[in-house]
Amino acid sequence: MNVEQAMQQRHSVRAFLPRRVDAALVRDLLAQAGLAASGGNLQPWRVIALTGDSLQALRQAMPAATPNSDPALVYPPQLWEPYRSRRFDNGEDLYRSIGMGREDRSGRLLQLARNTHMFGAPVGVFVAVENRMLHAQWVDLGIYLQSLMLLATGKGLATCAQGFWRNYSDFVSRHLALPQGYQIAFGMALGYEDSEAPINQWRSTRAEPGEWCEMRGFE
Repeated sequence: MNVEQAMQQRHSVRAFLPRRVDAALVRDLLAQAGLAASGGNLQPWRVIALTGDSLQALRQAMPAATPNSDPALVYPPQLWEPYRSRRFDNGEDLYRSIGMGREDRSGRLLQLARNTHMFGAPVGVFVAVENRMLHAQWVDLGIYLQSLMLLATGKGLATCAQGFWRNYSDFVSRHLALPQGYQIAFGMALGYEDSEAPINQWRSTRAEPGEWCEMRGFE
């Protein structure tokens, strides 16, 4: 599989098979993603991968977890167009795939809570960063994440990036015994896709390039 094919096939998977992922494969993916570009070659990521008892211990601890005292904003307040519609349509399509209406608030909260179980994935990956780092280094984290997801897709694995974990950064950082001054930037579920699960049947749409791309000076 080439990079173009991996880009086309990658999607956020929210139901995984209970199939073990080989440790050597996980180690290789994490290391290869470390070849991602970063400004000044800082490589500001710190990566922790959990499976088996280590992942189960976190899952069992999460019901007692409290969100950060200063919650992380996922989106700007009062999101404007066209971003508001993109986000709204994406959410509606996701819940529609599992037969859940907008009025089913309790069901939607339960689906959100599945983040704490990494959607049943056998591997949970956490990427942390030092608090002193700036916005440019967070861009580097995104490059690492995309590299990791594409590499995983190329090996027949599925992923789901989870910004959800930022709101539990304090709790997860303590649970993982991260060094002082680090915070969780995001998590990522990793494993083999349950291709029969209804929630994995839909695909998020993409805006046409004409909405966001310009080419100037080309013949």
